Amino acid sequence: MLTKRLTISTACFMGAALYISACSKAQAPSVQSCVALPNETKDISSAAFILGAGNTYPEERQRRGNVGHYNIDTHEVTNAQFAGFIAATDYITTAERPQAGFDVPGAAVFTPPTANHTSWWRFIEGASWQHPEGPDSSIEGQDNHPVVQVSYMDALAYADWAGRALPTEAQWEYAAKAGSETLYVWGEERVPNGTEMANTWQGAFPIENFEDDGYRLRAPVGCYPANDFGLYDMIGNVWEWTASDTGPNVHVIKGGSFLCAENFCSRYRSAARQFQETDLPTNHIGFRTVSK
Repeated sequence: MLTKRLTISTACFMGAALYISACSKAQAPSVQSCVALPNETKDISSAAFILGAGNTYPEERQRRGNVGHYNIDTHEVTNAQFAGFIAATDYITTAERPQAGFDVPGAAVFTPPTANHTSWWRFIEGASWQHPEGPDSSIEGQDNHPVVQVSYMDALAYADWAGRALPTEAQWEYAAKAGSETLYVWGEERVPNGTEMANTWQGAFPIENFEDDGYRLRAPVGCYPANDFGLYDMIGNVWEWTASDTGPNVHVIKGGSFLCAENFCSRYRSAARQFQETDLPTNHIGFRTVSK
């Protein structure tokens, strides 16, 4: 039941403040300039590698992985791309259908806890991919922002329509690491030379966000440096669905989001993994696709 799931705070992927307005940019000197990205893919060669990381969270234990040749989207699927899918298919997303326990359409949106409402997640009637934080929010002017409030089934439906697939956890992690063996894909320091390398949370989560990276919510794709494979936002911005499951109705999500903070879980690393119910859309999970 969605009502029960929203009362449970499990890990860093369930975290951030509710802001009805769209992503707003702060004046931070370390922010990268956003660039317009074409809808391209990058070829990835076959490889054997080690998934996970040592001395971190138990679910990140190191294990062998193999990937065959594939190609992967250079950026997360955007609102504009998803809108094209909707226009072509008339698909109705999970959040746009009545939800169990509420009997109205809507989705999960995180709000900072208060004395009167200690639960972090709230079901917001009318929240959807077009209204990520609720009916008073909008994606107008955000064509190049990553689409969110999509369930695993929604992401899979888009991938099928595009003639592609969702990446396995191994495909996703190998592409994110891009040959790196450092703590972060860009090196050992989270903020090298004072420059934020991804859209994450700065400050005392979940109450205070200094927005040192320039964004309170989602950033447009292409605002932070690409990894060595030429892929953007593999870390931060929004979590991404993978095709790998860990049990009935649960799939692995990867990469962390704009809600991951240093004081709470630090899951803005390629090895980090979380487990998400397939039918639970939120305002900080999106996806990218790979070749079949």
